[in-house]
Amino acid sequence: MDVREIDAARLPMPEAQDLILRELRELTDSAAPFAAVLLMPAPAERPTGAPATDRVRTLKELRPALTAHCRGLAFVARRPEAIHSGETLWGCPTTATQDAAAARAWARDRMGH
Repeated sequence: MDVREIDAARLPMPEAQDLILRELRELTDSAAPFAAVLLMPAPAERPTGAPATDRVRTLKELRPALTAHCRGLAFVARRPEAIHSGETLWGCPTTATQDAAAARAWARDRMGH
């Protein structure tokens, strides 16, 4: 596999998180190495939507497969410092930037391209 780009930038944050988790599950189910560029929405001032309990549970279930197959997750956000994601959370290397081209280059590099 190669680099997958997941565009969640125009979705409300809870829906964006759900989309990303669904896409990552699909990628890990293939059991092939991958990296992903995640285009994130601007963070809401106050969280909205359902509690994050289900998303946290899903991420915990996904983490072993991410560790096994994910070569890296590159988050693209207007405020990358607001992305609180690291290898401990996701189980694979991560980076956050405002620059989509830099994120794509990082992800390709993680795949050895």
